[in-house]
Amino acid sequence: MILREMRFPQTKYVILLLAIFICGTICVTGQTGAPQIFKVEPPSWWAGSSVNPIRLLIRGSNLTGARVQVVGRGFRVVGAPKTNERGTYLFVDVAIAPRANPGPRQLRITTADGIAHAAFEILAPLSRAGRFQGFSPADVMYLIMIDRFSDGDPANNDPPQSRGIYDRNNKFYYHGGDLQGVMDRLPYLKDLGVTAVWLTPWYDNYDHPNQIERKEDKPSTGFHGYNPQDFYAVEEHFGTLRKLRELVDAAHRSGIKIIQDEVVNHTGPYHPWVDDPPTPTWFNGTKANHLKNVFQTWVLHDPRPVEELKRETMEGWFLDFLPDLNQNDREVSRYLIQNTLWWIGTTGLDGIRMDTWQYVPNTFWRDWNAALKKEFPNFRVVGEVKDGDTVHTSFFQGGKVRFDGVDSGLDSLLDFPLFYPVRHAFAEGHRLDEIPKTLAKDYLYNNPEILVTLLGGHDDGRFMSERGATLAGLKLANAFVLTTRGVPQLYYGDEIAMTGPDEPTTRGDFPGGFPGDKRNAFSKEGRSREEQGLFEYVRKVTRLHTELEPLRRGQVINLHVSEQQYAYARKIRSEVAIIVINNDTKSATVEFDVKPAGLGDGALLVDKLGQLTEVRISTGKIKTMLPPRSASLFVPR
Repeated sequence: MILREMRFPQTKYVILLLAIFICGTICVTGQTGAPQIFKVEPPSWWAGSSVNPIRLLIRGSNLTGARVQVVGRGFRVVGAPKTNERGTYLFVDVAIAPRANPGPRQLRITTADGIAHAAFEILAPLSRAGRFQGFSPADVMYLIMIDRFSDGDPANNDPPQSRGIYDRNNKFYYHGGDLQGVMDRLPYLKDLGVTAVWLTPWYDNYDHPNQIERKEDKPSTGFHGYNPQDFYAVEEHFGTLRKLRELVDAAHRSGIKIIQDEVVNHTGPYHPWVDDPPTPTWFNGTKANHLKNVFQTWVLHDPRPVEELKRETMEGWFLDFLPDLNQNDREVSRYLIQNTLWWIGTTGLDGIRMDTWQYVPNTFWRDWNAALKKEFPNFRVVGEVKDGDTVHTSFFQGGKVRFDGVDSGLDSLLDFPLFYPVRHAFAEGHRLDEIPKTLAKDYLYNNPEILVTLLGGHDDGRFMSERGATLAGLKLANAFVLTTRGVPQLYYGDEIAMTGPDEPTTRGDFPGGFPGDKRNAFSKEGRSREEQGLFEYVRKVTRLHTELEPLRRGQVINLHVSEQQYAYARKIRSEVAIIVINNDTKSATVEFDVKPAGLGDGALLVDKLGQLTEVRISTGKIKTMLPPRSASLFVPR
């Protein structure tokens, strides 16, 4: 009516209406052109999966109002796609036919302004034989920080897309270790007696210095892998997805399992989601307005917590700069569950070590674990709850509904409550009886036999850098970890007594793993006499762990406990092994009853560790003298 009264010519009237429409569209959607596709997650999936349809998260621009059609046979779009408010993310459900032929496919994405295509691939499911095996107390696990172990491909040390963050003289930059390097060292690991390798995260990281997480007032990098930039890609400094698959297959041929280190609590500070989240509640808070993690973890098992403290602990940004994912957002939950399944299903992994377990809601873990076990029934997961309190740590193991009404389904935990007395006794020379006192709390766990026992790791100073640490103490620590209950875990380089008192130095380069190293400690010729002695001792005990069924699966029976001496048996059926440890700096004579282990008078026991020759059971007892800082492992002749 107003336009007519102004008597605009008809052409100008049409142009004005069109301009108003276009302006309104741009103001509402922000779209100014044809759709563009930047990333599809997941980029592939296999036919016959227990998850079907798959929800694709497509990142791009100008996606508002998009229609999605499949290009190719064997899959279809289910339901109507959803777009976020800014038109930068598209959620699309895709169902894959059970017998779909493997191969590349496309999605045609159409808006009023144009057409774009998104790549997707249907995979053939991997054979189950020799894959998805899980881990057990029969294994010897070995933790490797990929970047610091072995450089098998120098060509990826300083890739073009991330040039300038490789520098072996900078303890916070990349040093060149990679997947090929791990593959090259499989014979070494096999010789050492390792049956499962835990690799730190291989997620793709940011391609520039990290100015947010500064170390010693200098920029750092994500060489350690715990600041994911892309949950569906391999870090280019480490290799490619193809190389990762080669490594897993090669490890399996060597009889070695692969454990992936995963992170679902947070992302790296430079993830594209941080400035443009797929949903308004993708993170707990925003970069400009978020809680800081206060690490009051005790409130997490408190049935009557101060809710604000609990919220700050669960929803705070880790170290105040790692964006905290909100697993209560159903889209986040589905994304993370699919991501874990994708890594397993496309590579053939055997287990997962999950970072920062306690900072993620148990309701999410329940759903996550249920999805894993449905697709991969034998798969196993160990969670990191870094706390020395058995009461706190045991709360997070699955197999039981807790007061919060949730069974998380978690198989195993890193046994940090045992880690600290192991360090105190064997490195610092404190009381040995703190170890059986800790083991006495095993009733708090639903399954203590599957806990992962350790004497070193990438977040703690090295054993040999503890005050008072000696090679003799390190041997004792290995003897205990490899003969007690649980899944023993070694830390790369501890078998040659590497040192490093703090977080950056405990992640030092394995000598001989890098071009130009002055010596090669992967070989006998490159080790000192002391290093070789330690290596041979650790290898001897790992092999005994593999050879003797009681050490793998036997019940623990305490036989003798004093301030610096500890004797226990491992028994399964009629097979028995008896371990005696003297942590004192002087010789000690110990006598104890072995009837609880089912051994009778006259039986002759031999020492597999070679400290003693043999002992005979008399009146139901063993009496033996142990040298200073030594251990014996007795089995019936």
